[in-house]
Amino acid sequence: MTTARSWWRRGDNLRAEAQAAKDAAAQAFYELDTAQRELEISIETISAVDDSPEARRALSGFRALGERIDQVSGAYIATVDAHDLDRDELDHGAAGRARAEFTRTKEELERAKTELERFSSGLGPLLGKAETQLARLAPAVERAKQSLLAASNALDAVRAAGLRADALAARLAALSPELTKLNEGAHRHGVQQTVRRADDVRREAEAVRAEAERLPEQAREIDKRLVSLRTRVQALATRAEGVAPVLSELRRRYSLACWQDLQQVPEQAAEAVRQAEAALAEARRARAEQRWADATAKLATVRALMDDVDAAVGAAGDRLRRLNEVAKDPTAEVERTRFAIRDAQRLAMQGRVTPEPRHARPLDEAVARLDRAQAALGGRHPDYWAFLTETAAVRETANRVVANIREDRAAGR
Repeated sequence: MTTARSWWRRGDNLRAEAQAAKDAAAQAFYELDTAQRELEISIETISAVDDSPEARRALSGFRALGERIDQVSGAYIATVDAHDLDRDELDHGAAGRARAEFTRTKEELERAKTELERFSSGLGPLLGKAETQLARLAPAVERAKQSLLAASNALDAVRAAGLRADALAARLAALSPELTKLNEGAHRHGVQQTVRRADDVRREAEAVRAEAERLPEQAREIDKRLVSLRTRVQALATRAEGVAPVLSELRRRYSLACWQDLQQVPEQAAEAVRQAEAALAEARRARAEQRWADATAKLATVRALMDDVDAAVGAAGDRLRRLNEVAKDPTAEVERTRFAIRDAQRLAMQGRVTPEPRHARPLDEAVARLDRAQAALGGRHPDYWAFLTETAAVRETANRVVANIREDRAAGR
């Protein structure tokens, strides 16, 4: 009896040991499966945002590792199917084989898990980069939607103020397909593309909002400029009519050379005024039709034409004034020019016994040119404009020499 109980106890222990080995293998299988699922999530995260060669190598490595895990998992399942530890007729040999196979399977599962953990630890940089990009996704999409809402509200406010803003409304409507793609999500269009799209939508929507908010002020500014330029056009039209008497006096008092380049000014000024009046009328129509860009462009045209008229009309009056001054007494113009030459000569001699030839030569020529210009005034019909043009050129020569000297000394030459 004692011997029988000993054999029974031994058989029961073998069954228990086999069961313990099976439980340990099951735990190892569960831990491997859990680790594999976690790694799969990491790989999916990386693949969703990263298509670099490094990311592709990681995906390939995960697939190869998956095949290895499938093999050991299949071996575990086959071992479970091969050994029924609950059957009554389990003999000692079967129990021992079951224990040995479950132990071997557990060790294979653990080795596979170690390989998986080693592979997973190497994904740290890739995973960190991917998670950073994913963290940008939701905020980027939300900012884009908020910007679209703000732009829509700004357009509503503009319309409520009686401004159509059709161009801005068209730009906002053009973003509707992009919003649809944002709503479809990154799983369809990719994380990187979705983040880029969200940023683009946000920027454009913010631009529309900003322009819409500026529109009432822009309308007021255009209205103000319309009034201001209309007044200026009228004033310059009056001034342009005064050019003819100025030219008449120039013709009466001075030689042809003093005024012949100005004889087309009255016609040119009158034509510029007509063009400005037409552009101003077009600007008013554009404003009435709320074509803001066209209105702004036409106003710029009016301003440019008025600047031309102002310059031309001013040139005639300035010519007469300067000619009167020099005809009355050319001494002031001569002294002004001599002073510029002497100033350049003093600088050229500073710290030197003799000046540099390349500085002295143009200054000597300038003195001679001034003397000739002054002498030319002694004729019966002096060309005062040629005199003024020549003295201005002489002063420019002196100024150029001064600039050259200072550049040379700054450079240590």
